[in-house]
Amino acid sequence: MIFLYNNLYFGQEIMGHSKINASKRDHFLSGLITWNGPSSPSCAHTDGVKQFQGLRYRNMSSQIMGKFSQNSQDISQDFQLPSAYESAMEALSTLITQKKRNGIPAISGQNQKLDRMLRYIKILGLEEKIVGLKIIHVAGTKGKGSTCAFCEAILRECGFKTGLFTSPHLIDVRERYRLDGMDICQEKFLQYFWDCWNQLKANVSEDLPMPPLFQFLTVLAFKIFVSEKVDVAIIEVGLGGKLDSTNVIKEPVVCGITSLGMDHMETLGNTLGQIASHKAGILKPQVPAFTVLQLSEAMEVLQERAKELMVSLQVVAPLNLEKLNGARLSLSGDHQLSNAALAVSLCKSWLRSTGNWKRLFEDAYEKDGLPEEFLRGLSAARLSGRGQIVVDPLINTSGGHKRLSGDLTFYLDGAHSPESMDACARWFSASVVERKDMSLSSVSSKVNTMERAWTNGYIKPCNNKDSDEIPKRILLFNCMDARDPQILLPKLVNTCASSGIYFSKAIFVPSISAYTKVTSATSAIPSYIPGKDLSWQFNLQRIWEKIIHGKDVLDQNLKLNASVGVPPREFLYKEASRCGPEDGYFACSAVFPSLPLTINWLRDCVRENPSLRVQVLVTGSLHLVGDVLKLLRR
Repeated sequence: MIFLYNNLYFGQEIMGHSKINASKRDHFLSGLITWNGPSSPSCAHTDGVKQFQGLRYRNMSSQIMGKFSQNSQDISQDFQLPSAYESAMEALSTLITQKKRNGIPAISGQNQKLDRMLRYIKILGLEEKIVGLKIIHVAGTKGKGSTCAFCEAILRECGFKTGLFTSPHLIDVRERYRLDGMDICQEKFLQYFWDCWNQLKANVSEDLPMPPLFQFLTVLAFKIFVSEKVDVAIIEVGLGGKLDSTNVIKEPVVCGITSLGMDHMETLGNTLGQIASHKAGILKPQVPAFTVLQLSEAMEVLQERAKELMVSLQVVAPLNLEKLNGARLSLSGDHQLSNAALAVSLCKSWLRSTGNWKRLFEDAYEKDGLPEEFLRGLSAARLSGRGQIVVDPLINTSGGHKRLSGDLTFYLDGAHSPESMDACARWFSASVVERKDMSLSSVSSKVNTMERAWTNGYIKPCNNKDSDEIPKRILLFNCMDARDPQILLPKLVNTCASSGIYFSKAIFVPSISAYTKVTSATSAIPSYIPGKDLSWQFNLQRIWEKIIHGKDVLDQNLKLNASVGVPPREFLYKEASRCGPEDGYFACSAVFPSLPLTINWLRDCVRENPSLRVQVLVTGSLHLVGDVLKLLRR
């Protein structure tokens, strides 16, 4: 059998890589998966065609393949890759112990959690081998994923075999595990997954249940990196630090703490000092540590903990553009200069501690400039859903010199805290002004001079005879109910407004992803779920309308009805002056019943009007960003 394998990365993730070698490019491009024969799983690359031979997975848990029956016998059977992979996703879903993000943890007593983590690691025979991973351990409120991505890319460019573990994933769980910069392939993932699953399952007892989801994923990361014999493992903390599942790492080579802010207060505490205390928990005695500039309340806690452990905690200033020597960071936003600077310091420290700095660079770069390998890494790092620009590949086409449709560009950033929302707003404002769109189709258009003015809720083009474009900036938003939209939305609006950027419309939509289920890139996506509870989305709309009109314009007890589906396409052109929320008419915002219907509606709008240029900011939730990417990818 032959299956089409799609592993396409949008925006800068593929178009920004001018130096991808042939073997690594195979991971980016669509190839064919074939398999036959009884041999063990293996990968071969031939002219961009990826062949997997002997795809046989024995010892897959009969509890999963047998519809989660109580029979604990292993089964020996050949499975086609897609069905085997979906079975692994079903297995992972059974490990979800919380039904919502701010639910009560299944394991009472966090110290018990770390004790169990150590027992899981011992069962898998990884206890002593983890030390050999030469780990870079990174915690923080915002920027830790970006910092880890920069570290991985830099050390890979330096010639090391890298392993990267990050969270959460956006489209597919394999995104959490990168080997040499690429997501782990399905057959390797399944091999290591079922190996861990069956060993842990065989050792389940009354006081040692199967690990909850993130603990299992963390143990699996150690298994993968040990088995693949990586030179360096870059490990991102999941939540907090001190009591996080990754904090079974006893001897990292170096630790990093990114910018700290108010997030996950239900778990980490209600003050910046309490949050900083959790983050400082990853620091280890006499292990070098680095952080970025912090608010004094956070910095005092970090420095006090470092002093207790006799750690030299060094504070890193944002990267000076001159040090980039003309190179451009692959991750967008001014805030990435701090993340990049931290990554540079972490990599230098790792290279020195492992005896590789002088071997590679001697003392040529001790003071001024950065090695070429560092610059290439900073220019090649990728992280989906953070400052990512995707031009819809199904829309932006032309017939000769004639435009067949308008433009539809998505600006994706999973910001969900006040600090990250501020950074997102600044990035979006700069991006839409610069009009530097990158996409799979390499679509580009000429920058048009525009008069950017707030006029009845939309951006008004200037009287330019050479331009008949109609620009519309739309906010596509959702956030989890553990967040405070009364802080996030005003922060977004005010920061954008300070740069002269305003939204024509705001659309509020439920995410597709469910907190109770792990899905894959190929999982079915329903276009519409009848009876879906949209009360949270209507609450978001109330907050938005209050921001726009400066007062409560919706009756809190008003029962709004979304059963009518999406609004007519004329809604996009309605002026804010015609908005009459008291009469149930909204020109500034709308609640859509599903995300697939929203994407199709946007596409229909630009298809019917070649002059329309729609710029959609997708933010508020990484789940929402991942769902949009999944839909665009299909």
